[in-house]
Amino acid sequence: MRGTAMSVQIPRYSIDQLRRDIIAGSVEEVVLALPVLHGDPKGQRIAADHFLTEVIDNGLGACVYLLAADIDMRTGPGYAIDVAGAGFGDFVLRPDLATVRRLPWDDATAYVLADATWRDGTVVPVAPRRILRDQLDRLAGMGLRAFAGTELEFLVFRDSYQDAHDHGYRELRPATRYNADYALTGLDGVTPLVRDITRAMTAAGMRVETARAECHPGQYEIVFRYDDPLTTCDNHVLYKVGAKQLAAQRGAALTFMAKYDAGEGNSCHVHLSLRAEDGAAVFADPDRDGGMSRLMDHFVAGQLACMADLMLLFAPNVNSYKRLQPGSFAPVTCSWGRDDRTAPVRVLGAGHSLRLEHRVPGGDANPYLAVAAMIAAGLYGIEHELELPPPSEGGERLPSTLRAALDRWESSPVAHTLFGDDIVAHYANSARLELATFDAAVTDWERVRGFERN
Repeated sequence: MRGTAMSVQIPRYSIDQLRRDIIAGSVEEVVLALPVLHGDPKGQRIAADHFLTEVIDNGLGACVYLLAADIDMRTGPGYAIDVAGAGFGDFVLRPDLATVRRLPWDDATAYVLADATWRDGTVVPVAPRRILRDQLDRLAGMGLRAFAGTELEFLVFRDSYQDAHDHGYRELRPATRYNADYALTGLDGVTPLVRDITRAMTAAGMRVETARAECHPGQYEIVFRYDDPLTTCDNHVLYKVGAKQLAAQRGAALTFMAKYDAGEGNSCHVHLSLRAEDGAAVFADPDRDGGMSRLMDHFVAGQLACMADLMLLFAPNVNSYKRLQPGSFAPVTCSWGRDDRTAPVRVLGAGHSLRLEHRVPGGDANPYLAVAAMIAAGLYGIEHELELPPPSEGGERLPSTLRAALDRWESSPVAHTLFGDDIVAHYANSARLELATFDAAVTDWERVRGFERN
């Protein structure tokens, strides 16, 4: 997050350009997508002329269960949205025309994100994009703006998605042969795909900053330029979709899951800074020891005070907690440090680039919820003028399982205050369904341990 907000100029594909391309025949379909609870976008392909003449003004109906279902699209009671009571009816997907893109990997196709509203035009408050907007509105009410960047890791395999599925996602062949962290050689299995991804994302309007191999065989990280948080999260979900589709086109597969095996997990470190409306760096104060302003002290202290309570928004799946293990670069206790990769909150940079890096989320995190949780926690610290403890001072142990995170989330007065009872109940129910599915599953570990010896 270098430079100032005023220096970031990312070209945008506009709705006017989309109209011209549709008329010229170079765009035939528009994908209208809604980010759902787990962060992945769901949607429909729409004929381009129908999108222009009907959907832009009137939106598009979609079943309400999109925001009340697990990753297998199973729903049930307990969500804040009563799907059965609504007769599995529709809410309305309203296109956010600021998000329109061309998809370089999908011929003659454009892409637009949507916000969910009820038929009367009121917002659906449990939608991840809405939850982030609400926290950004709180910041704006204080005369502050946020800027965010996500660093998202993935594992690449030489096997196709079909082959991976047919083999039960076991015994896959990583695209590199060893720990290639920062390596410049030995990357022949991954470099062509990464080049495809970086070129495609640049063509889709994102600004690539760096790309490098990581520790796990086949692991890579691509870092994009920071932006306002909503744009960053919109980019994030499109990047995940596009990367998977580009891998499939090469007969390869990649995964963002937090922990694929016993090796290093996939992280999603989130960088965040605040500015005043005039662009002033409110986190920086050169007259204070360490260069951090009192406001930044409070903001970081809020992260520490709320982190355990909001863990469900950073680590939403059973698998998320397999990555958060002692002795790894993934944090397990609540602390902060200056350029300290062992702490969950790492403070780095200076002046306009002074920022915090939240190191808890994994590659499976919903970016809208993770960033919303960071902002909400920071505002809690500011509003309560929380004092920042010394750096690297050991704090409480973070929840180490999804069940523990769920219990903490549901019983937390802080979570209820920051997000409201309906949102707490909605995402608690999502976690309960994830746990029930896991508890009913029979794992490879159980078969190996008990097939012959029980």
